[in-house]
Amino acid sequence: QDYCQNTYRGQLASVHSSARNQELQKLARTYNTFISPWIGAVTSCRAGKWESYWEDSSPWNYANWAFTQPLHIVTTCTTLSIRDGLWRSHACFQLRPFLCQY
Repeated sequence: QDYCQNTYRGQLASVHSSARNQELQKLARTYNTFISPWIGAVTSCRAGKWESYWEDSSPWNYANWAFTQPLHIVTTCTTLSIRDGLWRSHACFQLRPFLCQY
């Protein structure tokens, strides 16, 4: 998120529809990488309850989690699979491609 903001003056992408999810999946495939990129969803425990939210503070009105996701163990960030378009939780410190929006 910091790199996206500081370098591109953007935010990690938030996804609010199936059409947008497919658009981002298609875009990610054009970069010839097999590593799923970061999107702007974070899952964490707030006031004793697990919840997901967008880094850009936009409304949480759509989700496309893979089966058994998101993980509710520690705070996690989210990737968009270029293979199946589903979202998966990962440790936020991992270096991965990312999708910025402006």
